[in-house]
Order: sequence, then structure tokens, then C-alpha cells
Amino acid sequence: MELTVENIDMETKSPTVVVNKQDAAELGVQPLDRIEIHHEEHNTVGIVDITEELVESGTIGVTRKLDYLSGTVEVEVAPKPDSVKYIRRKLDDRELSRAQIDTIIKDINENRLNDVELSGYVSGIYANNLSMDETVHLTEAMTEIGDTIEWSGEIIADKHSIGGVAGNRVTPIIVPIVAAAGINVPKTSSRAITSPAGTADTVEVLCDVNFSVDEIKEIVSETGGCMVWGGAVNLSPVDDKIIRAEHPLSIDPDGQVLASVLSKKRSAGSTHVVIDIPYGEGSKVDDLEKAREMAYDFNKIGSHLGMEVSCTITRGSEPIGNGVGPVLEARDVLDVLHGEGPEDLKLKSIRLADTLFDLCAVDESATEILESGAALEKFQEIVGAQNGDPDVESDDLAVGDLTEHVHATRSGTVTHINNRTVTDVARRAGAPKDQGAGIYLHKKVGDTVEEDDVLFTIHAENQDKLSDAKSELEGRESVRVRSQKEPLIERA
Repeated sequence: MELTVENIDMETKSPTVVVNKQDAAELGVQPLDRIEIHHEEHNTVGIVDITEELVESGTIGVTRKLDYLSGTVEVEVAPKPDSVKYIRRKLDDRELSRAQIDTIIKDINENRLNDVELSGYVSGIYANNLSMDETVHLTEAMTEIGDTIEWSGEIIADKHSIGGVAGNRVTPIIVPIVAAAGINVPKTSSRAITSPAGTADTVEVLCDVNFSVDEIKEIVSETGGCMVWGGAVNLSPVDDKIIRAEHPLSIDPDGQVLASVLSKKRSAGSTHVVIDIPYGEGSKVDDLEKAREMAYDFNKIGSHLGMEVSCTITRGSEPIGNGVGPVLEARDVLDVLHGEGPEDLKLKSIRLADTLFDLCAVDESATEILESGAALEKFQEIVGAQNGDPDVESDDLAVGDLTEHVHATRSGTVTHINNRTVTDVARRAGAPKDQGAGIYLHKKVGDTVEEDDVLFTIHAENQDKLSDAKSELEGRESVRVRSQKEPLIERA
């Protein structure tokens, strides 16, 4: 069938085409079916959406991913990709071969799967898990589908956290500590997907984070380290597409986590990697046993891939640091580097940096490097190389000036701060899009509070978002305060 192309200014995750209901009936296609589009010397596959009004019969609407199409095109029904069969195989709890995993990853990368099929893929992994062989194959396939960075040194250090803990902005502290010891640490990080700030969002408060591979190499050559957004380079690009399918379902399959982390580390050229696995109530990993199992798998797969991997299991049942949100977290980082700031953030950064020193067989002390000011000096050097102000201080960074203070309603001791509630409220307040939005924690677990003390403050840049954050807080547990007289729980 011949159809005339009409451009539709619409952003879609997959290469979507819009077909009039009458033409769809003649072609014999339903929504989410595929059609092959022949255009000049190129063949393109589009995923079908059907309309009665948006496009007229005889035309085909193409969204932004296909806006290179023009004129008259020939269309025909396209078969489902083989990867759909393999996804059904995994849903039936049957092990996938390396070739089958390669096919799935290739089709995800080329946007050949519709949203339902991609959801089927992550659901199959979540329900039936991945074997060790499948996880290794998946990691290799995800690495090979994108670019890799090659380095000349024998030791390329890296650090990663599996997430789930609010705040926890240790990376911008660890990177300058390790780089100050003479170890190359080219750190690529993600932006927030479900959190109030990813490392890249926080660092972006201070300097640029979008750089090409050549620019990253130049920064690392000059300073020994970098703190850049991994999405600006094509490292394991299929990972972000899989994460987008996991998010609506609120699932994060262990095998996919392993493959996601290690494929990005391998793509970045890392040779020695410390992985932080927080566990506890409200974090991604509930208990110590599961954390140990995950650490074992990381070590085994990392070894198979030729990387030295060391896992540090940390408590993740409360936020790390005082600030949650890009500016608030950046303030914490600067304060720690200046010898002040939250003690828990400082101690965790030192612990992970020392673990990386041990892994790299380097006789250095993270505490000495931090307290001597060498880490601050290196941090300023890296920020300057990334087009930021090296002399910026925490007071220079403006937080949202619209606030809501949450008070304790009884005296007692803070026994728990809910990561998920803090995260959700900070996001509703506007983080990470509004850099100054988020939550500042005035009290931490173990602190004694008096009735009416401020437990935390919500910051926002927009009144409607502040109202949304307050609404999100209603009926949810945020901070537990146990009375010293009665075994009661405060729900603030």
C-alpha cells in the first residue's frame, strides 16, 4: 500500500506511526502491530497506532523518531521479531541462550519492541529470575551494543551504588579522594529516574556534566578524575530503555541490576570497582542475607568479565546526609570536603574510598586525604575542568525559598526515617527538575527530640509543588519517634 507521509510533532519512546482506521483495516493491522516502511533505499519498521481523526486515509503520520521520512512510501505488514518468542520463553521460565539474549537486546536497542513486549521482558526476568549464565550473557550483550572507553592505565577505578537510599551523595566526595591519591577514576553517573537526584543532577549544580568520550578523556588526563553524565555517551544505551519499562511496574529484577551495573562499568573501561549495596527497611535490599547473595553474584560475574569487584554492604534504612535534592545534596558534599557537613556522609565516603584503595592495592588513607584538604583541592580542579566555579561554597547555592517545617508531636528518640516517603515527598516538591527543591533533615536516627522540634523542612520553588509535597506526606510514615516513657511510635 502506498501512503503519503505526514509529520506529527510528537515524542514517543518507540518509532510510532499513526495510520487511519480505514487503511489499518485494509492492511490487516491492529494497534502495536508493526509495519515495514520502504523509503528510497531504506527499510524502516514502525509500531502502529490507529486513529480516525489525526490522519486522513491515504496518509501515514510519523513521530519524531521517524521524521526523516518524507514523500510517498510503500508499507506492508512486518512480522514480529524473533525476540518476542524468546520473551515468551522466559515468561514460561525457560533459560535463554546467549544468541537469544543477543537478539532481545538488539531489538530493544533498535526500538523494535513495543511497550507491552518490553514490559513482558522485564516481567519474565522479575518472575523467573536469571541464571548465572544468563546474567553473564546479558551483561556482555548490553556492553557490546554500545560504545566502550579505552584507557591506557592498568588501574581504572570506579564506584557504584545500587541505590534506594535518599541523599547518599558519596560519589562527589570519593572521586576527588581517589584521584588525589594518583588513581584514575573516570566516574560516569546517571540522572534521577525515581529519586529526587542522581549523582549527575547534583554535580550539575556545580559544573557541566555533558561531555563526549574525547572530552572525558581530556578531563581525566588533566585531573585524574571526572564526574559526568553517562547518558551523554553511548555506554550500554539499552539499559535506560529497560529501566523505563521497569519504572511503571515498580520492579527491579536482581539479574537486570547486576547486568545493568556491570555492563556500564565494563563499557566505561573500569578495571577495579567498588559496589555499595545498602540494605534495610525502605531500601532496595531488605535484609543482610539478600545483600550478601547479591555481593557474591557481583564478584563472580565481575571476575568472569575480567574486572576486580569488591562489594561493601552498608546500612540503608535511613537517608545518608542531611539534604535530599540536587542543591541540598551539593551543599552537603561541599561541607564535607571543607571539613564540616553530615558525619554519616563523611564516614561512608571514607569507608568506600578506603575499600577502593584496598582493591587497587594502594597504601593510602582516605581520612588523611580528606582532612588534609587534598580532596577539596582535587575536587576544585575537577569542577574547574568541567566548566564550573572551583571556589563555589555551599552558601552560594540557593535552595527553594518556599518551605514547610514538619514538627515532632512528642518528645523521644528518632528510631527510623522512611527512605521512600522522603524520596516521594522531595520529588513532589519539584526535585530534581527544580534544583533547589527537596528535603533537609534536621534530625537523624538516634537523635533526641523535644515536642515541637523541627524534624525536617520541605523546600520548593513553586507554591503548587509545595502543596503537592504536603499532600504526599499526609497519611504516610516519614519519621518514627519513640517516646522515652511509652513504647509508642510517632508518625510525622
